[in-house]
Amino acid sequence: MAIELVIFDCDGVLVDSEPLANRTLSACFQAAGFPIDYDTCVANMVGLSLPTCFKMAEEWHGKSLPEDFFNTVQSRTYQAIREELQPVTGVRKAIEAIPLARCVASSSEPDKIALSLTKTGLAPLFDGNLYSASHVARGKPFPDLFLFAAEQMGARPQDCVVIEDSPYGAAAARAAGMDAYGFAGGGFGAKLADEGAHIFDTMAELPGLLGFAQI
Repeated sequence: MAIELVIFDCDGVLVDSEPLANRTLSACFQAAGFPIDYDTCVANMVGLSLPTCFKMAEEWHGKSLPEDFFNTVQSRTYQAIREELQPVTGVRKAIEAIPLARCVASSSEPDKIALSLTKTGLAPLFDGNLYSASHVARGKPFPDLFLFAAEQMGARPQDCVVIEDSPYGAAAARAAGMDAYGFAGGGFGAKLADEGAHIFDTMAELPGLLGFAQI
């Protein structure tokens, strides 16, 4: 296959945001009277949009979250991003070693994607080609976001590869007819493999997997 476009997930692939995001989310759930701990968030919600996570929590507990819950979670998450966020180890060198068109397609909201990439210095690598689940009707594990990103970038789905760290994201790539490469740094290696992703453990491996010189 001749790869024309590399589509990167953001959280957990480009930026090491999953620990702080899930820590914040679980704390907000518990403060609102929903006994959902950190491990539960990691096991069930990584890769999903916030509205999908909220719906899941409400279905589990048979009650509604507070009306301002979204803003509460966002405010605390943005503060953590500004104070703590770092890029995934080796990701800048890996991206620079892959001379292909690239974009970001994430379950996060556009402002959060932009803030995360700006804070970590990765924003210039994507030239504003940032796509969010809020741009489509259905987020991951549905294929809508990856298909939208490919269309915006002028690439056919079969000529795209997706770099993911969550099983939901790998399932979305497969549904879109795209090859998925699963970064196992978040601990989901086996589940990513179950979704058909090619597994790798460090970002230094990625260029070689795509046919370029390994760094």
